[in-house]
Amino acid sequence: MTPADTKNYSKTDRRGLDKQIWRLAIPAFLALVAEPLFLLADSAIVGHLGTRELAGLGVAGVVLQTIVGLCVFLAYGTTASVARRIGAGDTAGALRQGIDGIWLAVIIGVVVTVPVMVLAEPLSRAVGAGDEVAGPATTYLRIAVLGVTPLLMMLAATGVLRGLQDTRTPLVAAVVANVLNIVLNLGLVYGAGLGIAGSAIGSVIAQVLAAAMLTYVVVRAARAESVPLRPDAPGIRAAARAGVALVVRTLTLRVALLVTTYAVTHLAVGDQAVGLATHQIAFTLWTFLAFVLDAIAIAAQALTGRSLGAGDTRETRAITARMVWWGVVIGVATGVLLASLSPFLGALFTEDRAVRELLVPVAIVAAIAQPIAGVVFVLDGVLIGAGDGRYLAWGGVWTLVAYVPLVALAVALGGGLVWVWITFAVGFMGARFVVLTLRARSDHWLVTGA
Repeated sequence: MTPADTKNYSKTDRRGLDKQIWRLAIPAFLALVAEPLFLLADSAIVGHLGTRELAGLGVAGVVLQTIVGLCVFLAYGTTASVARRIGAGDTAGALRQGIDGIWLAVIIGVVVTVPVMVLAEPLSRAVGAGDEVAGPATTYLRIAVLGVTPLLMMLAATGVLRGLQDTRTPLVAAVVANVLNIVLNLGLVYGAGLGIAGSAIGSVIAQVLAAAMLTYVVVRAARAESVPLRPDAPGIRAAARAGVALVVRTLTLRVALLVTTYAVTHLAVGDQAVGLATHQIAFTLWTFLAFVLDAIAIAAQALTGRSLGAGDTRETRAITARMVWWGVVIGVATGVLLASLSPFLGALFTEDRAVRELLVPVAIVAAIAQPIAGVVFVLDGVLIGAGDGRYLAWGGVWTLVAYVPLVALAVALGGGLVWVWITFAVGFMGARFVVLTLRARSDHWLVTGA
């Protein structure tokens, strides 16, 4: 991606591209930020019940987030396929694929819900809940898992709307769901005296409402195009097959993060509690900054799919180059901000002097990696939008193969937390950068048509 890719584009054209990018990215960013606020509100409300209940919420949250996280392909894959059809001028076909995606979400949700309800206690213990925490965790999980189906429907419907170049409606649904979640949690947990069970019930009701809002918008659009709403088995199977590669991609990312955390727990240098606490804070900051970059990636999915569907590879290259440019610019900006604030950020999270001091060099490493992350997130979104899931899956596997020995070596040589983060920045993010830029420079992903 070089300026040469847009040399035939005038300043006016570039402004037009920027307008398209930010029209999608800004609402997407706000919606992404709203997602963790859901769990944050639950934590704040349940936390006042006691430590046991808060720990139980944390354990149940790990199980639920893992399930929903693995199904993110319902949003990403649907965005790409719908956008491609829109670019080809086939709005009815786009909505047909969107309806198939929502039905697939319902099927997965129903298949997952019953086993998790039955196995709620063993799953809670498998995640690490002891006798004291297993009770609250099981109570919350058995009820909250009823929200998995609406959550997956929200993912699929959001993917459809993004493909239709609409990121505002998911933002509205996220805001409404968050407000309702807070009101219901307060009323049920304390007003009705239901405790942690009330928090789970309130969250499920809010999720059902948000899913209904998003699905209604998609269904209304489908009816306007005379698209049938009944399940279409071949279409659902096609959506499932297309999602397999993205599931593999997501698994490789999650395994890499788990390996990093595992490495931190086995550091021979320094106090383990200090290392883990610092790592948790640093990773929280990294995740928040990732929302900014992921918003551009979401715009990349929608715009890339649309331009390839229209058969316009020149516009695809121009859009990609412009988004990569923005990824670097924002990566530099967030990196400078993170580095400059690193001496003060620790005080927001802890009073432990050792953690606050260790956080400074770790945050600086994370800051230096931000421009690389900007390119990685954008190109990941571009290739998802192009439907290049198979390459992303294999790229994730090879990145993991390269990264795991490096982080193991860093621990074996007695490196501390800073060295683990250097390995993460250079080994993992660097490997992803190479894998994605090599693909983007080729023409193999520029497959046009619906």
